Amino acid sequence: MAERIAALPLAVLIAVFLAAAATVWWAGTRLTGQVDQVARRLGLGQAFAGMVLLGGITSLPELASVSTASVTGDATLAVNNLLGSAAVNVLLLVIADIVFGREALTRVAAQPGTLMQGVLGMMLLGAVAGVILWGDVGVAGVGVGTVAVAAACLFAMRVSAGFERRDVWRRADDDTDEPKEEKPDERPLPRLLLGLALLGAAILAAGALLALSADGIAARAGLSSGMVGFLLVAIATSLPELSSVTAAVRAKRYELAVGDIFGTNLFNLTLLLVADLLSGGEPVLAAAGPFEVLGALVALLMTGAFVVGLLERRNRTILRMGHDAAAALVIFVAGVAAMATV
Repeated sequence: MAERIAALPLAVLIAVFLAAAATVWWAGTRLTGQVDQVARRLGLGQAFAGMVLLGGITSLPELASVSTASVTGDATLAVNNLLGSAAVNVLLLVIADIVFGREALTRVAAQPGTLMQGVLGMMLLGAVAGVILWGDVGVAGVGVGTVAVAAACLFAMRVSAGFERRDVWRRADDDTDEPKEEKPDERPLPRLLLGLALLGAAILAAGALLALSADGIAARAGLSSGMVGFLLVAIATSLPELSSVTAAVRAKRYELAVGDIFGTNLFNLTLLLVADLLSGGEPVLAAAGPFEVLGALVALLMTGAFVVGLLERRNRTILRMGHDAAAALVIFVAGVAAMATV
C-alpha cells in the first residue's frame, strides 16, 4: 500500500494529505470531550486521563507511520518520526499557550502527576540519546537499548499514574480558572467507550494516510529521510494532539492538555521497540547518529522549559506566550537549524 500511495501524482498526494488532516482534526476535537466524560465516569484524574487515554489514542498515527517505515526498511525515518513528534508535540503546548492567551498556561496547569510525567519524559529522552551515542547491541534481532527504553516508559507511566493520587504537595488554587461546567453525558459507559474506540480508529486510519502521503510528498521534493521524519511526518502525525490540546485548553481542562502531550511522548518512545521488532535488521538505535541525538536533546530541552514553567507558575508573557513557551519555541527553531547542518 505504501508503494501505491507514493506512486500517486503530487496533486493527488496533497489532496489525500489534506483530507486525512481534516479527518484527524475532526476526530481530535471530539476526542477531548469524550475522554473527559469517560474520565469523570471512571473517576480518573485529568493528568492521568490525558496521559493514558488522550496520549495513547493520539499516538496511533505514530504507530501506523513507524510500522510502515520499519516494514519497508526505512528505520531512520521511523526513529526520526518518533523523536520529531516528541519535539513537535511540546511545540503544540506553545500553540496551546497562545490559544490560552491571557496568561501563561503553566500558571494554571501545575499538578504533581503532570510534573512527574515531564521529568520522566526528559530522563527517557536523555536515555535514548545515551543509547545512540553508546551504540545499541542486538540480541535475537532486537536492541537491548530499545527494550530497556520501552520498559522504562511503561514504568514511568505507572509511576506517573500513582503519583497523581499522592498528596505530596498542593498548589495555591486561589488564582486559577475553574473548568467549564458541562452537562454530564447521560449515555451509558459502554456507549461512551464505543465512541472513544471509533474516534481512535478514525485517527489511526487517517493518521496512516497522513504519514504515507507526507512521505510521498517529501520524496517528490527531494528532502532527506532524517529531516522528513523529524519535521514533515512528525508534524503530520501530531495533528491529533494539536486538535485535542487546543480543545482541552478552551474547555479549561489544562492538566488534560499537558498530560496529553507528556503522555503521548512516553507512548511514542515505547514505539522504538515496535520499530526494532519490525525492521528485521540491526537495532534501529544502532543505525542512528548525531542527527537523532540532536533531535532527542531538542525535545528534552523543550520539555525542560515547560517543567520549569510548571514549577515557577509565573504569569509573565511575551507575544501571548509564557516565557517558558517562548523559550521552548526558541529551542525548537535553534535545534532544527543545528540539525540541518548535520
